[in-house]
Amino acid sequence: MAPTLSEFPPPSLRPILAQVTTLLKSRTETVSIAETAAAGILSAALLSVPGASAIYKGGLTLYTLESRVQFAGWTEGIKRDYDGPSEGVVKGLAENIRGKLESTYCLSESGTAGPGASGEGRRRQPGYVALAVAREKGPAVTREVETGSNDREGNMVSFAKAGLELLRDVIEMGSDTNAGANM
Repeated sequence: MAPTLSEFPPPSLRPILAQVTTLLKSRTETVSIAETAAAGILSAALLSVPGASAIYKGGLTLYTLESRVQFAGWTEGIKRDYDGPSEGVVKGLAENIRGKLESTYCLSESGTAGPGASGEGRRRQPGYVALAVAREKGPAVTREVETGSNDREGNMVSFAKAGLELLRDVIEMGSDTNAGANM
């Protein structure tokens, strides 16, 4: 018997995924993804929805700093100065990939899934994620989330859910260029 993915996307993502894909389809808008700690869950979840080709422009799993240099517009200087996931990092990734793929939105995330810390400071602790949505019209919007957990798989799914929630909020905000850059 062939294996199935009946538990994919994870049940906790299904309601927000349905909201996001319905909004994108109804507005004839598109999304691209630049993810790190979620490790492809965002792209896979979006692509699991029938009709995804109408809304999904592409995605990158930029797990290593080297991949960011090769595919996301980073320079060796940015790589050298990198001090962990941050709103600035994800904003830059989202803006770069949105422009390259010409999508209406680009959702980006970078965090520390765990189980251990990836360095010193709050942004390097398990459960921290920085999120950004770059948009065609208006400034990018960022958000930080801390789960308080060191459960790697749980954090990966939580990061994806938080990213989809931010994307939904930005889509619903529309092209209000006066909206705050931090939600």
